[in-house]
Amino acid sequence: MCGIVGVVGRNDATKIILTGLKRLEYRGYDSAGIYVAGKNNNLLKSTGPIKNLEAKLTPAITGTMGIGHTRWATHGKPTEENAHPHTSEKGELVLVHNGVIENYDELRQTYLSEDTFYGQTDTEIAVHLIAHFKNEGLQTKDAFKKALRLIEGSYAFALVDTQDDTTIYVAKNKSPLLIGLGDGFNVLCSDALAMLDQTSHFVELMDGEMVTLTATDAIIEDAAGQIINRDFYVAELDASDIEKGTYPYYMLKEIDEQPVVMRKIVQKYQNEDGSIAIDPNLLATLENSDRVYIVACGTSNHAGWAAKKFFETLTQLPVEIHLSSEFGYNMPLLSEKPFFIYLSQSGETADSRQVLVKTNELGHPSLTITNVAGSTLSREATYTLLLHAGPEIAVASTKAYTAQIAVMAVLAKALGTKKAILAANEFDLFHELGLIATAMETMINEKELLEELTAEYLTHTRNAFYIGRGNDYYVSMEAALKLKEISYIQAEGFAAGELKHGTIALIEDRTPVIGIITDAATGLHTRGNLQEVRSRGANTLVIATEELAKPDDQILLPTVHPLLTSLLAVVPTQLIAYFATLQRGYDVDKPRNLAKSVTVE
Repeated sequence: MCGIVGVVGRNDATKIILTGLKRLEYRGYDSAGIYVAGKNNNLLKSTGPIKNLEAKLTPAITGTMGIGHTRWATHGKPTEENAHPHTSEKGELVLVHNGVIENYDELRQTYLSEDTFYGQTDTEIAVHLIAHFKNEGLQTKDAFKKALRLIEGSYAFALVDTQDDTTIYVAKNKSPLLIGLGDGFNVLCSDALAMLDQTSHFVELMDGEMVTLTATDAIIEDAAGQIINRDFYVAELDASDIEKGTYPYYMLKEIDEQPVVMRKIVQKYQNEDGSIAIDPNLLATLENSDRVYIVACGTSNHAGWAAKKFFETLTQLPVEIHLSSEFGYNMPLLSEKPFFIYLSQSGETADSRQVLVKTNELGHPSLTITNVAGSTLSREATYTLLLHAGPEIAVASTKAYTAQIAVMAVLAKALGTKKAILAANEFDLFHELGLIATAMETMINEKELLEELTAEYLTHTRNAFYIGRGNDYYVSMEAALKLKEISYIQAEGFAAGELKHGTIALIEDRTPVIGIITDAATGLHTRGNLQEVRSRGANTLVIATEELAKPDDQILLPTVHPLLTSLLAVVPTQLIAYFATLQRGYDVDKPRNLAKSVTVE
């Protein structure tokens, strides 16, 4: 989850590292640190966000090479002692790390029983281990290699020898890491967006590889020491995409970008003749499958639920939705010809990857739907479809959720047409997505109303409930997650009909219950459930489509295709979460204890 950056061969190394860390702060903001090789061999750490580290910097901290880290705490509390970079006992080696070392205690007991440690992190053990082998007479690179052979777990490492200001040693296993190629300099980063202002040319690293990085070379070796030659790719991102511009928070910017994302998906997946641009091999493989398994975490898992009905309707393929963290260790009995779809904004989600590794071993075909080309899940799956949503920086996912649903709809439409379940002109998806984009704009323009309703219903509450049936229930799950993860209101999403099977016991006077109604078949039932909680003192708020609305409903949604209502119904709930957080005085983009890209299991 942490973010690491590094540069070698630039006079302004400190500024480059600090800028890179700011762009990676979504990956963790418990603490931060920087090491710059110069006359003073400067190492600086701070707790809290990057701005605290920036405040400590002085003009004396300068040099041509350095590494930096922003932390999401796994081992050890978020203290300055546990902040990265970590050093060896005598300070000759400096290391930053993203990942989790599983056998850290065994390594400490076997090799480092007499060492003194200043913090409680697995990373400090790793740098001590490298120094242990260096003290036995090995060169730094060879000591690093020997340590890597012993370390078990996930890691993206950047190692510096303080006696050498020309080289950074880099290694990767499971955690994401890229090398960026410049003119007379090179960089490393957890995510390309960290270094877009320096270069657009990046080299992907594979598990088990190590890199010797200098200003002029990036020498990649595999675990056996063989040199690997790999071409760079050009990152299709604009540096302006990762700036907030006039927005106070990334989350608000990303909510507002959703109509544009819908239109971009139409543009990217539509051929000139109006047909859908999907790899025919992917469609053929799907057509030959007997069941689809959607595997994802958090918001992406909720997107899978939102896509389930329309995917089954349009393709006549049964769909199962599974949590990655559960599926990998409790795999159900699979069908004879399963097809796996992995939903992940970053393409680096560790829980999903461990499932993909297992399904690859079983020989099952797979598709990753992600926002990041060249990400681990993209590389290791059989097929990839991109979200084309642009960088999503806020920890609370918004536009990636709606983009995942929309791309799933594109895939379902293409497969349904291929299987002749749909006539070519039946269910004009691209037209419907255009209507969705316009409807999203309508809801986004209701910010003033939504802010007022949020203040009325959620300002003083400690808990809240979203309810709905069918797809409205699935949207309720996502709406509750958004509210709880950034405003810290204890929010839950429930199937409306299940309230009276236990949950209604939680209803107290003025408890907010928000009902979502977009389905004509179940709308009246949900209204009945709202009346049940209202009679027990609940403070109810209704989000309903215009065609199903009643005079007292507070939030009205433009009518869109019934298979795609999840794309629209979620938008006001995103804004409700945003305003609830603002009204409570919290940081919208950086909720406590969370990070954007979950790269450890």
